[in-house]
Amino acid sequence: MSLQEELTVLQDCLDDLVRTVGRLERSLARLRGAEAGPAPLEAAGGTGPAGGVITISETPYDATLWTDSDDEGLGVRGRHAP
Repeated sequence: MSLQEELTVLQDCLDDLVRTVGRLERSLARLRGAEAGPAPLEAAGGTGPAGGVITISETPYDATLWTDSDDEGLGVRGRHAP
């Protein structure tokens, strides 16, 4: 095989490689788009971090949040269970 023929074969292989990588990149972009699913709440105008780490403070909750709550199976606070 002459040098020119080898260079032509090499160029054809490189062209095939470039086409294959392009197809893989497009396929990967479609897969990432499909995995993304719906837009995060932040992007949709919601509040709070979307998909990030949520830290929970160690401070106790405000007792007024539980004023009219029921303890599961025990009834309303302050009343005796039957």
